Amino acid sequence: MWQTNQTLDGNFFLLGIFSQSSHPGLLCSLIFSLFLMAVTGNIILILLIHTEHHLHTPMYFFINQLSLMDLMYISVIVPKMLVNQLAKVKTISVLGCGTQMFFYLLLGGAECCLLGAMAYDRYVAICHPLRYSVLMNYRVCLLLASGCWCVGSVDGVMLTPTTMSFPFCRSRKIHHFFCEVPALLKLSCLNTSLYEILMYFCCVIMLLIPVIIISGSYYFIILTIHRMKSTEGQKKAFATCSSHIMVVILFYGTAIYTYMLPSSYHTPEKDIMVSFFYTILTPVLNPVIYSLRNKDVTGALKKMLRAGKVSY
Repeated sequence: MWQTNQTLDGNFFLLGIFSQSSHPGLLCSLIFSLFLMAVTGNIILILLIHTEHHLHTPMYFFINQLSLMDLMYISVIVPKMLVNQLAKVKTISVLGCGTQMFFYLLLGGAECCLLGAMAYDRYVAICHPLRYSVLMNYRVCLLLASGCWCVGSVDGVMLTPTTMSFPFCRSRKIHHFFCEVPALLKLSCLNTSLYEILMYFCCVIMLLIPVIIISGSYYFIILTIHRMKSTEGQKKAFATCSSHIMVVILFYGTAIYTYMLPSSYHTPEKDIMVSFFYTILTPVLNPVIYSLRNKDVTGALKKMLRAGKVSY
């Protein structure tokens, strides 16, 4: 099928988000600013977790993994989009498109599983505090994180070659700002309905298992919090979980729209806006959510800033 693929002799054209804006220069500056904020915020969070010994706990181990995924996620998509805008070109090579698709599928699948692992970590910490150090030791955390990356890799390896093997003879113009699977399938001259159904069930499984883990974990967490006699303990437990709940809502809301809602609910404009949210805004918001609402992180940041002033 690769032999019949006309895109092998040319490039795709990313029509992107700038073509729909009346002020592309201003939008480009805004996206560049958001990109810098995401990169800076996630790098600072990673450095804090690595350098501060009191942050060497399972919860921060998973937050570190989340920051790493967000950092890679936004770096896969935004630089190419900005370079194209500044260079006044809209092209992306077939290899570049496939590479971009593979990494966003890998990172999206890995983050989907990681949020489930983070919910399980909070369940053990709140519902079984005396056994927490045993149930969530370093080896268990490493296995859970490795499993998340492996599942994401399988997702990318399965979907990327299949999607790129379709002949794209209708057009080479992708009505998107990166090579997302649904946007690319619209260009195929073959009937992709069977593949879309299979992809739909794959996404249901990918989302359903972590959602069950998250829902079950928080069900028992809520019961445990309700039984606590200490109001201070209830507030602390809720504060620990609220950041994770916010991230889960942001991630799964956009994922369900993109991959599980019928095509009748989709338009190129809506797809671009939703993708803009989870590819650009979410990596910006995640470090803010986990830092501003976390006394340990804000304390470590203040300590780092004071140390920097003293050194200076």
